[in-house]
This record gives sequence, structure tokens and C-alpha cells, in this order.
Amino acid sequence: MTEREITIRPGKSRVLTAIKSSLPSAAEASLVSGSALLTVLSFPDFDLWFLAWISVAPLLIVVARANKSRRGFFAGWLWGTIFFYGTCWWLTYPMIHYAHIRAWLAYPLLLLPILLVALFPALCCALASRLIARFGTIALILVPFLWVSFEWLRYIVTGQLWNAIGYSQAFHPMMIQSAAWGGIYSVTLLILGSNAAIALLVIRRRFLLPVVFIVVVAAALIAATGVLSLSSQKRPFINRDTAIVVVGIQPNVPMDLTGDDAQMNVLLERHLALTRTALQELQTRSRSDNLPRLVIWPESPMNFSYSRDPHLRQVVGDFARTNHTSILLNSLEPASGGGDQNSALMINEEGAIAARYDKIRLMPFGEYVPLPRWLPGASSVRGIVGEFTPGSSYTLMPLGALRAGVFICIEAAHPGIARSFTNQGADVLINISNDGYLGPTPVMRQHLANAVFRALENNRDLVRVTNTGITAFISSSGQTFDVTPGFQTAVRSWTISKNGDGTTFYTRHGDVFVYVCVLISLGFVSASFMKRRSV
Repeated sequence: MTEREITIRPGKSRVLTAIKSSLPSAAEASLVSGSALLTVLSFPDFDLWFLAWISVAPLLIVVARANKSRRGFFAGWLWGTIFFYGTCWWLTYPMIHYAHIRAWLAYPLLLLPILLVALFPALCCALASRLIARFGTIALILVPFLWVSFEWLRYIVTGQLWNAIGYSQAFHPMMIQSAAWGGIYSVTLLILGSNAAIALLVIRRRFLLPVVFIVVVAAALIAATGVLSLSSQKRPFINRDTAIVVVGIQPNVPMDLTGDDAQMNVLLERHLALTRTALQELQTRSRSDNLPRLVIWPESPMNFSYSRDPHLRQVVGDFARTNHTSILLNSLEPASGGGDQNSALMINEEGAIAARYDKIRLMPFGEYVPLPRWLPGASSVRGIVGEFTPGSSYTLMPLGALRAGVFICIEAAHPGIARSFTNQGADVLINISNDGYLGPTPVMRQHLANAVFRALENNRDLVRVTNTGITAFISSSGQTFDVTPGFQTAVRSWTISKNGDGTTFYTRHGDVFVYVCVLISLGFVSASFMKRRSV
């Protein structure tokens, strides 16, 4: 054996030992995996929402017992990988059905972005492990603030807050009322508070502090609901002075369009036929009472282009004038500086354009390519995907005595969009969307969960109209009504009105709550790096 071999082998051994000591043991990995799977079950379409209040506790126990930040990091990374893959596996649907990538390749490919997103819970757990090592297991009470901080950081870095843990409670209004003052982040904090209390109870085996912590979480939930003031399935009060009848059309336009003119005409007629039927039913039931009427057509793959298509302008204009109704539709519109914009157009009863909103937050790799132009291959990707021009103005739509904030598709997942519309003076929120390209998967109810929070955060009723589902009315208290089935034609009609001028703390002040969580986290993390003074 040479001298060089003798010096290298111990070095390799130290590296392997360091890696091994950083990884969770088999038992710890099992706990972490079980924790992630239970959290997955709390989300649609499993809907075991109550599991979220206990499911993260096993992860926190592993993190608390880790003697190194690296072990906490890898535990959090494993948890994040399983959780995000388990709740977002539907991203493989367009890869398989439209890009024609084999399933055996699509599923492993999805793992790459999942591993990147999983870094956020990984870093959270690494810092949590450090805080616990520095201050003791009592530092578990700081984990909810850390978790919220990293969910916010995930949104800042990736532009997406999809499936933040708070969204698991979306269809249970009693559990999410705190969103009116802290947004989705406040619900996440309460859920993590419950999990931290359970972990603290298991580790310390002392009941007083965990029980106090759980009581605080329960008290916050009760206080946020207005001392249990919500009643099940209670529709909003209708103010007849500001009321308007809204008709939502779910046309179920297929995703595999050929672009043939005959096919487009058939689908346009489907929109018109469904609308005629809905208006006739309203007249038969005398539900409209001569109130202003609005018909909403959703975002769809048809790519209506109102400004460029004289036939479409003629048909829609004639329909609006004949039926004395306004029509809100999605349209591919030219941008003032060149290019195209994904827009929502309001056509009034005279058949003229009353307002136009251009989508501000675009879908990455769907409506634009988030790659620098100098990167090799970026131009080729743009050629396949296309590139829309984002809008910049929160234009309100006139609805009789009301004003509506209309946002398009994935903008429902951006809390700032609905909040900005409300601050501009929106009395009601409208979301038009097309989730059809993601198939009959959990994304449909996950997307609806985002819309539920936007209504509650801003104390505004929200009308959601989609191409293939889910179409629904969401009250300002977060309750859903008249939910449509997926991938079927459907029509819904509602009478909506102005339900007061009040705005929530969240609408007025935005993410102040999460900033407080970040400051608390930064303070304690900074303190963990300070040396203890010797007496």
C-alpha cells in the first residue's frame, strides 16, 4: 500500500461518516415519510382536513431530536419532497397528454422541480434544529413562525404559494376565519402551532405548556370566527338596490382543438345556446325582476380574439343587444407595445366594450418563459410556449351599481391580486379560469381552495366561472355554493349585491402578519449564533 493511499482513505472515511451522520436513520425516515403522507391526505381530493392539525408533529419530533442542523435539513427535504410530489403529481398530466412524454419518464422528470421546492421546508427544519439545539426543546414554539416565514419566502422566490398548509382547511369556514387578518399565513401558523404543541408534549412529557399552547390556538380560532357566529350554508343577504343577476356558463370546451373554423363555430354556438337556455329559465322563474344581467364566459382554449375577429364582435354584440345583457368573456387582445395579452372584456348591453382587464400575473411556461434570453435554448422554448405581455392596471368592471374585480386563472393563487382589486373599490370579485389542460385531477379543488381564501381575506363575495369546472359561488365568509361537476357542460345563476363597504385588516395592511413572523424568526435565529457569555 502506498503512502498516498494511506492518506486518502481516512479522508474518504471521514466524508462518508459525515454524510451518514447527516441523514435520518431508518426509523426517523419512516416517521418523516408518514408525516408527509398524512399531510398529503389532508388536501384535496382526499380531504381528511383534520389530519393537518397533527400530521406535521412526527417531523417536528425528528427535527427536535436531531443533534445537527444537517440532519434537520435532510429530514425536512424528505418531508417536502414527498408532500409536494403527493399533492402536485397532476403536473405530469399535460406532460403525458399534450407533450406526449412517456409516463415512465414524466413522473421522474417532475421530481427535479419538486426537489427544488422541497428546499424551503428543508431550510426551515435545519434552522428549527439549530434553535432547539441552542435554546432547548422549548424552541419548538418558534417553529410555526419559521414555517410561515419560509412559506412566504417560497412565494417570493418561486412566485407560487400553492398548497401552503393552510389551504387544507379551505372547505371548512370555521377553521379559516383568521385569514381575514393574516391571510393564508395565519391559518398555517395555527396549524403548525397545534403540531408544535403535540411534538412538545411527546418529547417533554409535561402537560402544562403544550396544553396552554393548544388552548391559545383554539382560542384564536374561536375569536376569529366571531364566537362561532358562522351558520352552515347561509347565503349572503341581497340588497335589492345594488343587486345584479349573474349567469355563469361552463361550456366544457375540449383541450385538443384543431383550430378548424367549423369546430370553432360549433363551440361558439355552444356558448350561445347555454346562455340562451339560462336566460330563458331566469325569465320563466321570474328571478331577474328586471335586474341588470351579466353573463360570464370563462377562460378557455378557444382563444377568442374580440378585437381581431369581426364575426365574433358581431355575434356577441348582437346577442348582448337582443337579450339586454352584458357579457364578460376572455379574449386574446393586442398589447399597446406589441405582442398579445390574456384579457377579460366586458361587453355592455349596447354591444360595446365597457372595460378591459389584462392579466398581470402570468403562468410560467404556459404564458411566458421565465428564462433569460441569453440562455441557450430559451428562444426555442418561447417559440413553443409563446410569450404574453403582462398587464399593469387593476381595471374594475361596471356591473350596474356594483364594480367588479376580475382576475384570470392562476391569479387566484396570488393573494395580492384580489387584495389590490378590493383596495381599488371592487364590491365583488370574479375569477374566470380554465383548468381543463390539467385533467380530472385534484388541481380542480386545489385551485378552488385558493379562490375561497381570496374571498375571505377581502370580505368580498366571489363568483368563479370555469371552462371544465369547478364553477361556484363563494361567499365573503368562505362558504361555497352551487358547485359544478367537472368536465360537463353546466350553467349556474346567482343574484349578487353589495354587502357593505367594510374591508378586512388583511385588505388594508397586506402581509403585515407574515412580516412579524419573519422578524421573530430572524431575531431568534440571530440569537442562536451569539456565543453564550461565561459567568
